[in-house]
Amino acid sequence: MILWFTSIQIVVAVAVGLFCVIAGLMGRRPSDYTVGALALVELLLIVQVVIAIIAPLAGNPPTGDLLEFWVYLVSAALLPIGGVTWALLERSRWSTVILGLLAFAVAIMLWRMEVIWTIQVA
Repeated sequence: MILWFTSIQIVVAVAVGLFCVIAGLMGRRPSDYTVGALALVELLLIVQVVIAIIAPLAGNPPTGDLLEFWVYLVSAALLPIGGVTWALLERSRWSTVILGLLAFAVAIMLWRMEVIWTIQVA
């Protein structure tokens, strides 16, 4: 993993989380803005998948458990997809809050992936 890219992902995920939670608590239903914000988080996760495939080939192997890393990455990539699907099926203010909470969960998972990649010793 690349530290600066992971840091950008975490900042974006937290910003999206705050935006969606505040919008939901203000009574907003899922809209193009909230769903699009979570789509941006998903796009960055897809780029992270590509980086995770290329990094070991470029001489940046993980120091932690590779299986644990990939489980986190695949799970984090599936969270926004599931959340947006659910939010579009149940269009309530709480769906928007849930989108924000999913973005916070992705931010936490990204930090854990960085720890697995760089700090832990297998």
